[in-house]
Amino acid sequence: MSRPHEQLEREAARLAQDIAQLFVAKELTLAVAESCTGGLIAHTLTNVAGSSKFFLAGLCVYSPEAKVSVLGVPRELIGQHGVVSGPVAEEMARRVRLLCGSSVGLATTGYAGPVTGDEQLPVGTVFIGLSTAEKTTYREFHYDTDRLGVKLATTIDALRLLLHTTP
Repeated sequence: MSRPHEQLEREAARLAQDIAQLFVAKELTLAVAESCTGGLIAHTLTNVAGSSKFFLAGLCVYSPEAKVSVLGVPRELIGQHGVVSGPVAEEMARRVRLLCGSSVGLATTGYAGPVTGDEQLPVGTVFIGLSTAEKTTYREFHYDTDRLGVKLATTIDALRLLLHTTP
């Protein structure tokens, strides 16, 4: 791994430790549906010893078809808002939570680059969805870095979101 990414990787590992402590203490469970992060969130969380106490599943649903066939995201929602959108991130988070029976669902969708994106949603645009029984929401992020940088930054922001908005 290149030097610029080492600091991001350490920060993600630190956040994963904090999440493990929080989720175990509150007896919460987590399931993740990842697109643009390609499994990096699940990888980071499962590097924590004892993560099986809270981490139920990590699904890599990279293609639009996988979001539909595996998670059950409605094609109409993707058609209306685009596969990289807040509503799709919300639905992914909600569906993975329900599918896996977890307390919390987390999802990512975005353009990691170096290609795809457009003027409205350039490369580096990411949506992170978070779902609990009480509320489902999303946040939008924009990163100006390389592909691995986008994946690492998204992982960090997703983990921070978990820490700061989990009941």
